[in-house]
Amino acid sequence: ENNTLLEYNNANDMSSFTDNLAIQNTVNENTANDYINRKLLLKIKDDTIATIIKSNKKIMDLLEYTEDPLLFSLKKINRGALKVALINLGYPVDDRIPLDKGDELNISLNINLRDYQKDAVNAVLGDFSPGTGYGTLVMPCGSGKTIVGLGIMEKLKTSTLILCPNIIACRQWIREILDKTNITSKQIGEYSGEKKQICEITVCTYQVLTHKVTVNDEEVFKNMNALLSHNFGLVIYDEVHVLPAPVFKISAELQSVYHIGLTATLIREDNKEKNVFSLVGPKKYDIPWVELAHNGYIAKANCIEIKISLPDDINLKYAIADKKLKYKLASTNPEKISIVKSLLEKHYGESILIIGQYLDQLQEVKKIFNFPLITGSTPNTSRDLLYNKFRNKEEKVLIVSKVANFAIDLPDASVAIQISGTFGSRQEEAQRLGRILRPKDYPSFFYTIVTKYSVEEEFSANRQKFLLEQGYTYQIKEF
Repeated sequence: ENNTLLEYNNANDMSSFTDNLAIQNTVNENTANDYINRKLLLKIKDDTIATIIKSNKKIMDLLEYTEDPLLFSLKKINRGALKVALINLGYPVDDRIPLDKGDELNISLNINLRDYQKDAVNAVLGDFSPGTGYGTLVMPCGSGKTIVGLGIMEKLKTSTLILCPNIIACRQWIREILDKTNITSKQIGEYSGEKKQICEITVCTYQVLTHKVTVNDEEVFKNMNALLSHNFGLVIYDEVHVLPAPVFKISAELQSVYHIGLTATLIREDNKEKNVFSLVGPKKYDIPWVELAHNGYIAKANCIEIKISLPDDINLKYAIADKKLKYKLASTNPEKISIVKSLLEKHYGESILIIGQYLDQLQEVKKIFNFPLITGSTPNTSRDLLYNKFRNKEEKVLIVSKVANFAIDLPDASVAIQISGTFGSRQEEAQRLGRILRPKDYPSFFYTIVTKYSVEEEFSANRQKFLLEQGYTYQIKEF
């Protein structure tokens, strides 16, 4: 049970406060409406908690005393900052302030939502009463998180800001909106490093709000002010688990509108989930991966770990290396190339992703097999071209770095060969598996090649554990 309650006293309804608060004794009746309209109220249920909060200078800098020792007022602009500060103190806020609708948007879908997608929409919007309209939806890759976002947009019918981890993801949202709704291209704007368009629906990258963030970063604040000046009624945070800290600023400013987070993995390796979700809202919906696979909504994946030995000529170097170098030596084990060759032969003709962390390793794979390589330095136009060729089956194999971990829609990919990963990142493992989970009429395979008796094997066990918790099974093969 929450111990604090952030409440908004509607000017036309004082009944909810009269029994609990002494507001009529502290505000002159003639000025009550003005006071209510420009202030929010924090009501605390317990004297001890009130004492703890009063002793916290950071929180008290946001609050103002009233005559009631369990009631504080605050400026609307400090709503988000207070929520973050209280959740860090260990007392999350039950935010019951009604949300504002922005400019009207005439949007309708031309597709039917699946039952679980409808459930996700209803879980976050409910009956539109106070306490609804914000939160995080956890749904597997390939389950249609974007469709759920469109379903929320259709119900709210309000101008929408969509924040994405990269330009590729922005353009995927734009394609889906144009394909599955009545919205026209003139109603959608891209706000990124390449374009600065603000429309009824604006799709924006996190990067334009975080690039070289400093106190005097005029470009970032210019972008932020431009977006905040538009009357958006809904904000959608795509891949919310990667929400960078500097974007908290705009999140704090947008607490009065509907705000939704979408993710496949509600985890961060730095354990800062509470910071990420404090401004977006708690988990409102979660559906198991295996349940959707069982019902045919996402592909059934065969997870196979292939363990190989480290070559004799690297063993000594490995033995005397520090842990970080040990991991790289094991991850870039040259024996992995022969396994990749075997898997390519086994799955010849299928749509295959070769995924890795180390660029020199990926360059070596490209040199040997002559497949296209996509890394962080690949221009966006080239990435778009290669992804489209892969979707159209003009390219059957792509080599990709970490840039393909998030928000990349490659529906026909059926084989993923992971040759190196980010230490024990569970979130990355889930995202990489998600690249091959689009439903299809043939099985999908997720291979991880690991050097046995090495630190890579230890980290792989952590990643593997996460997928086992999701209900997947692993085959282990040793060479």
